[in-house]
Amino acid sequence: MKQFYLDNSSDNLLLFFAGWGCDEYEFEHLTSESDVLILYDYTDLELNFDFSKYKEINLIAFSAGVFIASVFNFDFKVNKKIAIDGNPYLFDEHFGLSKSIQDALYNVTEENAEDFAKNYLVKTEEEYKNFHPARRTLESCRFEFECLKQIYRSQKQSIKDIYDYALVGKDDPIFNVEAQKEIYGNRLFVIENARHNLFFRIKSYEDLFRFCKISV
Repeated sequence: MKQFYLDNSSDNLLLFFAGWGCDEYEFEHLTSESDVLILYDYTDLELNFDFSKYKEINLIAFSAGVFIASVFNFDFKVNKKIAIDGNPYLFDEHFGLSKSIQDALYNVTEENAEDFAKNYLVKTEEEYKNFHPARRTLESCRFEFECLKQIYRSQKQSIKDIYDYALVGKDDPIFNVEAQKEIYGNRLFVIENARHNLFFRIKSYEDLFRFCKISV
């Protein structure tokens, strides 16, 4: 996996497992009082980073990153853990990505990328204006998708529901909201009038914790 580090001279770290097809540019508008480590491009699970200097580490995982974090080998303490628009069972037909959604994701092209964003990620033209697309190639995204499938097959028995809270857009067309309710129960907070990408609605990573009525 790739990583992007934002040094805010903090004793705390926000560890962010981004979604499929993401990179750091998609979230460049977000601020944080903590240092931030963004993980993305899950072609493998290798990570080289020194976590030992931090007093507190909090976790946000988004979409496919919710699965990756659920099988990641944490050898350090993680305090608060939030899942955003996703669950650990990424390729389960009921809980995760249906076959039709997998086909839609895999078949995004330069010609239909704008339509995909408007139909799956955001709800209005105003939201789309605030949307920050990643700067990756479609080839790298498709390769990552195949790697995610391989990781899921090999790690399926190791999946753990590690999350304290979860956020989901009520109109998310990628992950079935009713299925998310089955997994998370009263840990789930539903954001009205929202699709899959909630990040255009916030200014800081800490806002996601505030949606769940917890402080960081």
